[in-house]
Amino acid sequence: MTGIAALPAMQFMAALVAGLLYVATYLSFVRLLKYPRNWHLPSLPASLSTGALAALTVALVSLSPDGLDRAALTISVGCIAAVFFIVAAPSIAFQPASRLVEFLAKHGDYAGLGLIGPALLAGLAVPNIKLQAVLATAMAIELSWFLRQRWTARRRPLYPMNDRDLSVLKTQANGDLVAFRRRHGIRELVLSEGVVNWKGCGKDTPPCPFNLYVNHLGLNTAPCCREHMKALSHYVAGCLGEMEAVHWLEGGSLLGAVREKGALLDWEDDIDISVLLDDDVTWERLASGLAERGARDGFYVDIFEKKGFLSISFDPPGRWPFRWERNRLRGEIRTDIAVYRRAVSFGKAVLERQSHKGAMPSTESGGYGVPQDVVLPITTVPFLGGDFACPNQAEAYLRLLYGDFQKVEYTYVNTEAAKARAGIDAGISPKSAIGLD
Repeated sequence: MTGIAALPAMQFMAALVAGLLYVATYLSFVRLLKYPRNWHLPSLPASLSTGALAALTVALVSLSPDGLDRAALTISVGCIAAVFFIVAAPSIAFQPASRLVEFLAKHGDYAGLGLIGPALLAGLAVPNIKLQAVLATAMAIELSWFLRQRWTARRRPLYPMNDRDLSVLKTQANGDLVAFRRRHGIRELVLSEGVVNWKGCGKDTPPCPFNLYVNHLGLNTAPCCREHMKALSHYVAGCLGEMEAVHWLEGGSLLGAVREKGALLDWEDDIDISVLLDDDVTWERLASGLAERGARDGFYVDIFEKKGFLSISFDPPGRWPFRWERNRLRGEIRTDIAVYRRAVSFGKAVLERQSHKGAMPSTESGGYGVPQDVVLPITTVPFLGGDFACPNQAEAYLRLLYGDFQKVEYTYVNTEAAKARAGIDAGISPKSAIGLD
């Protein structure tokens, strides 16, 4: 094939490569989103590789033997930036975010569809087959994402809401559940003939959007999510026991075990467990052991070696190429595992971690740690229907983290939402809490 006859084939191949490059860029980007979902900044190598793929896609679209296609350059950059901003919104909104990010996060399952019209017009206006391939690929991915989320959401079972959950919900809604549901787009809330149920999440459905409902609106953790946290905590503790790893409840989970008599905090959004590394349980053995068990048993494991941190999610591992798209979801039921090592700080034996936790004191080497004798030897405490490992001086441990741990603090809960629910958490009736008595 030579001359003019070869031109269509070359154009087709160029368009195919452009579309595949966009897919690679998209997959690299959604994989990058695991970092903000876990309260970390993206790693430099991962960020650079994603940026390089995006730059290569734009270069292929906008450069040709005839020179630079400025229209294609502008549209390709604008399209990729707009799509990726929408895709990232739910992950960015795990932390305080702007109203625009919050809006996009709330509608993350279909927000990308709003670009289909502009993409179609741009593709018709600029006769660049490589640009058209990128636009078509981007919109096909967004449409596929929307359809898959809606399809799996149909499988959600109904969960009854207990009196306490319902009281908090009514307090935050000022008594008008219908308006509250509509205003915040709470699809899981089912109201029928005076009965309130929750359309819950499961292994084969998207998780409830924790960040919105618990942290921003001040609701209790959904009944389905509490059930899954219980199952996940027992699973992880069992895995660590099999590996003979010294471990203990950490943070809010330990606080629930001690202050709430073995229950989760009402607004809990994860399970916290810590592990002590030693000659037998090294980082490599811990990470590989949990990753292998998670893959076998249907749990997703993220590993952050430089942070000394692992995240085990209730979500099942996805198949390629959908493996990392779970990072587009706003919610996540997970156990966070931080690793500790023995160290000496200012002449005292401590257990030291790399990441900050509560008011944990800094160590001489720049990490964070607790006195070794506060933790070791490990003891047990009742938690979620079982006996879980905990520091031998659990209350002293909690005081290091939180000071007066008996005082209720609404960590990560929006100020106004926390203020509204404070009354009912203090034992005041729902009507009094919202000024209806």
